[in-house]
Amino acid sequence: MIVTATGLTRSYGTGEATVRALAGVDVEFPAGAFTAIMGPSGSGKSTLMHLLAGLDRPTSGSVVLAGTELADLGDKELTTLRRDKVGFIFQSFNLLPVLSAEENILLPLSIAGREADQPWVDRLIDAIGLRDRLGHRPAELSGGQQQRVAVARALASRPAVVFADEPTGNLDSKTSTEVMELLRRCVDEFGQTIVMVTHDPRAAAYADRLVQLEDGRIVRDGAPGAAAGTSRSDAVTHGV
Repeated sequence: MIVTATGLTRSYGTGEATVRALAGVDVEFPAGAFTAIMGPSGSGKSTLMHLLAGLDRPTSGSVVLAGTELADLGDKELTTLRRDKVGFIFQSFNLLPVLSAEENILLPLSIAGREADQPWVDRLIDAIGLRDRLGHRPAELSGGQQQRVAVARALASRPAVVFADEPTGNLDSKTSTEVMELLRRCVDEFGQTIVMVTHDPRAAAYADRLVQLEDGRIVRDGAPGAAAGTSRSDAVTHGV
């Protein structure tokens, strides 16, 4: 398993004001699989992703990512692990406006002081279909193009797992479909492990597996489709 959570709880506040965002979650994420996490607002889905990715620390419980227990790491070690083992895709793209598309893609490697694996980077650039836009800055790209750059950036360091937080949230249906098809390709062709939080059942239909949360607990864990409200073919036909 690339990521394993055991007995995961997260509470905020103290006393009567305590809010329990997660209430004892056990979940595993195998390599090379695409998992969608869904749930109503306040269900704990974003909290779960933040704990799995080492962006937040649990109140209790364990997260093991790529063989490392996150609780054993100090802040500096945790930052290094995220840099080397984790890719992130955000709803708001989070590209640096002063850098070109290519520079944004290579940014994680630059920060880590690592040389780019050029054949791999070229493969990513071909996958996102933006070779003719590499010299453009984010403001000169459409939202869909910016998100495709963000996908390539997340994959540039060949991370153990990519966490995607509402990756289609700022995109129209046609562009959302293009981004979801790209994420699906990353799993099928590159063997990438992806864990995606989404509110959109049509986006979730692209995943291999759907984990649904309510009130901080997992209430369903299985194949997407009926539970997500749509099939992958429906998502493609009607747009994500």
